[in-house]
Amino acid sequence: MFKLFLKIATRYLLKNKLYSFINIFGLAIGIASFVLIMLYVNYERSYDKFEGSEYVYRAYMDYLEGDTFVAGDAQTYNLTGPSLQKEFPEVLDYVRLFYFEKMTFQLGDRILEQPLGSLADPSYFNIFKYPLLKGEKKDVLSQPYSIVLSESFAQKLFGSEDPMQKTISAFRDGEKATLTVTGVMADMPKTAHYRNSFLISYETEKTWTEWGPRAHELNWNANNYYTFLKLDPNANAALLRQKIIDSDIEEDTEEQHNIEPIEDIHLYSDKPYEVSANGSVTRIKFLTAIAFIILILSWLNYVNLSATKSMERAKEAGIRKVSGAQKSQLVIQSLIESILLNIIAITISLILVAILLPLYNNITGKELSLGLSNFSTFLPYLLFILLGMIVAGLYPAILLSSYSPAKALKGKIQTSSQGLAIRKGLLVTQFLATIVLLIGTIVVTKQINFLESQPIGTNLNQVIALKGEVVTAKADSLLINDFKVLESELEKLPFVESVAIAQSYPGDSFDNLSSTRGLTLPNGKQENDKIFYTYHVQPDYFDLVDIEFLAGSTFLPSSDREGSQVVVNETFLKNMGFSSPEDIINKNLEFWGNNEWKVMGVIKDYYHFGLKSPLLPMIIRYQKDVNNLLVKLDPAAASVSGFESSIAQIKSDWIRIFPQSTFNYTFLDQKFEAQYKEDKAFGSAFQIFTVLAILIASMGLFGLTSYTVVQRKKEIGIRKVNGASIPQVLTLLNKDFVKWVALAFVFAVPISWYAMNKWLEGFAYKTTISWWVFVLAGVSALLIALLTVSWQSFQAAVANPVDSLRDE
Repeated sequence: MFKLFLKIATRYLLKNKLYSFINIFGLAIGIASFVLIMLYVNYERSYDKFEGSEYVYRAYMDYLEGDTFVAGDAQTYNLTGPSLQKEFPEVLDYVRLFYFEKMTFQLGDRILEQPLGSLADPSYFNIFKYPLLKGEKKDVLSQPYSIVLSESFAQKLFGSEDPMQKTISAFRDGEKATLTVTGVMADMPKTAHYRNSFLISYETEKTWTEWGPRAHELNWNANNYYTFLKLDPNANAALLRQKIIDSDIEEDTEEQHNIEPIEDIHLYSDKPYEVSANGSVTRIKFLTAIAFIILILSWLNYVNLSATKSMERAKEAGIRKVSGAQKSQLVIQSLIESILLNIIAITISLILVAILLPLYNNITGKELSLGLSNFSTFLPYLLFILLGMIVAGLYPAILLSSYSPAKALKGKIQTSSQGLAIRKGLLVTQFLATIVLLIGTIVVTKQINFLESQPIGTNLNQVIALKGEVVTAKADSLLINDFKVLESELEKLPFVESVAIAQSYPGDSFDNLSSTRGLTLPNGKQENDKIFYTYHVQPDYFDLVDIEFLAGSTFLPSSDREGSQVVVNETFLKNMGFSSPEDIINKNLEFWGNNEWKVMGVIKDYYHFGLKSPLLPMIIRYQKDVNNLLVKLDPAAASVSGFESSIAQIKSDWIRIFPQSTFNYTFLDQKFEAQYKEDKAFGSAFQIFTVLAILIASMGLFGLTSYTVVQRKKEIGIRKVNGASIPQVLTLLNKDFVKWVALAFVFAVPISWYAMNKWLEGFAYKTTISWWVFVLAGVSALLIALLTVSWQSFQAAVANPVDSLRDE
């Protein structure tokens, strides 16, 4: 029996090629889109999942702003971990990590930079259950000058040799340390928000640098450490969190400790000094909604087309019933057709996923894959797809089996008002989803364009940041002198416009900014609950990046007070209550124990971290320390010689002056734009999947129109015989679709307005959702609908009425 049902189903699908094509490819596109989106969603939700990760929490700082505490800093003090373990029995263990964005190593004559490493307590592997391939967990970080290498870094350094107990040199702030390899760990997964390619024992800090002994003392002075806690499995985390907030363990009324699950950090945390760029749970929710919308649209297509097509099959169902077929057999027959069609669609969808995955990875910036490794996480979605297939197939199956044989054989089957209302409702739902996605696409594109086009208060074009570790420097004064020589050499190059030195620059990370509180203003007023940020530069910095002064000027290099000069920004003035920039010029500020920070100038606000973050109150200090060497290229000269040869010449001068060093460079405008990388990827994905949703809806509308035209062929013929014109026939066939689009638009506007306002809340500065956005989306949806149905409507309108009335 099953074999017969399968043969009938195959013949039916082959006979009705248009119906089969629309349903199969509509479902295939829907399922492929769903799989691609959920691969990304699952990847983002899989961060920091390891053995015991549900009991690992990160401590962070809340700061008092006005009358309330706000999440203010992902880093804590070196005393945080020991204090929390001592005060709260629920805290079984802790680990402190001091993060290195990169570090320079030397092995023999080889000098190389390695990114992503940390100073770490011996308890690291007790909390982070990542595999340790060589060495004992309790010992590898217990002694000073010990280092654990990742598998790939060990191979990079030693090749196939056993690295255990071998020594390498590491450089930090110009100080050299000889480290012994005590362990090798597996490479950390890319779904870890805090990734390490090397770990240096925390005890090493005591004697590595001049400031090491002071930094290593347990204190509440500098919060430069990431602190992770291992909780008792039986602990009530929510209750512990409240106890920690209420405890005031550091006896400071203007800041408090807090904790959060490590598994939540990637999607839910966006604090200053995060160790890596985090994702966005809002973005994930939107993409998940799009995935389900597209999949459900493809099912709605199938239900609508199948239900409409069932009217053509009424006589077939009548004959089968008269011949003795049971209602259940007709349902099974229809379900087999549905399952066969869905199996073909799923097969095609998996082929599409395999073909499109490399391009999709390029858009998202991830390394997504579909295989047995992530089958378990995808199983619920597969079950949902199977359930949807069955439900989508049941309605047309039950509808087909419910027809009266007598009416079916007499050709008197007509669409019931209830069935017509259901199909209209499905079509309105499709248009509703389409319009919501169109509005979302326009708003997302508008916001990204706003971020990229908004003036940022500085000019980063043609500016390069040079940085490297000089491993032969014996003293800061010698290093500073050599950098002055390099500056003068670079300024002689024809393609170099200017050179300056800065600790940080627009688009740089939080790591190179210091945040602090406790400020005394020139009028003697103390501001202890307001955070301000600071970094140091040298005098030419402001001209090089084209930051405008509202009052005063840059630093005076010949001044006796060169180490105490500062420049502040507009936001600092507003936060501190100054009404005019001139009011603070040549006045003294007091912080960090220095009461002679003289304000030399006030600069116009610029966006240090782009428009996703609010403007920060800035104090920029004058200091001779060498960090980033900024080089502004002359556009005309650089274009003649070419950027590659310009960089090659700059590198040559660098190596000549610093032969024992590393060298790397960054274009500031590219680094600044990189802040919007995830948002651009989201915008691209939104646009692509919106187009696919429109395609699915259009395919369904096309199929529905074709059967509507067939059903009304005789009516059109009669109207034409009675004098109806082509425009009148087109109006007759298209007016219902216009009504459905209008109804869908009414519901889509409030839904999309609410959803996109929620998404825009993630930006400190955002575009407006103008009225024309809704009009454009509505008109676009109407045009798409009319273009989809008009071709077939036109064909019916110009057809010879004799052909349709011949059998009457």
